[in-house]
Amino acid sequence: MTLLIFDCDGVLVDSEPIANEILSETLTALGRPITARECMRTQVGRSLADILRETEALVGHALPGNVAEDMNARLFARFRQELRAIAGVAEALAALPGPRCLASSSRPERIDLALSVTGLASCFQHRFSAIQVARGKPAPDLFLLAAREMGATPARAIVIEDSVAGVVAARAAGMRAVGFVGGGHAAPDLAARLTAAGAEHVIAEMRDLPATISRLLSHAA
Repeated sequence: MTLLIFDCDGVLVDSEPIANEILSETLTALGRPITARECMRTQVGRSLADILRETEALVGHALPGNVAEDMNARLFARFRQELRAIAGVAEALAALPGPRCLASSSRPERIDLALSVTGLASCFQHRFSAIQVARGKPAPDLFLLAAREMGATPARAIVIEDSVAGVVAARAAGMRAVGFVGGGHAAPDLAARLTAAGAEHVIAEMRDLPATISRLLSHAA
């Protein structure tokens, strides 16, 4: 059986506009001026730990120890009020065959909250976070961990991703990738960028995912 590996933010839940507003505010206050739009272009798919390490190097001094906790507190409050599932994702998941799991750059508590408030928690019994590996996306570590834990070979895994970093990670892991551009953060050039990164198909509607996966499986056969 082919394993389906789903990213969370921007694929299952429309969280990226919220998260990148908070990220932009935080990084700017730390001395790294950046807009939410630029965050969505350059930081989506990366772990917060990697972003903060890079920011610390850029500003040339240690960051306050409570940065991540403060960001999460603000983010979680907005998730509880505003977060919605990607349109059609529950129906798409119900129509997809075989084993599936979630592999996200976010921390487990953020993943769990996002799935809970959007009603998707029961759809994913197996969840993996970038905190479980040494290197986050675009390194392949997280997807390789997910495949190993799920008992699948990389060649028999398909990743559904909305970020260039995620598609690059999937391809580096030896997996196939489907790009998704239906999230609120998707810029007009995102489909082309995902294709250039190695996505075999790019879809803008979750209702198209089951047929897309079916085509990929037929081609593999």
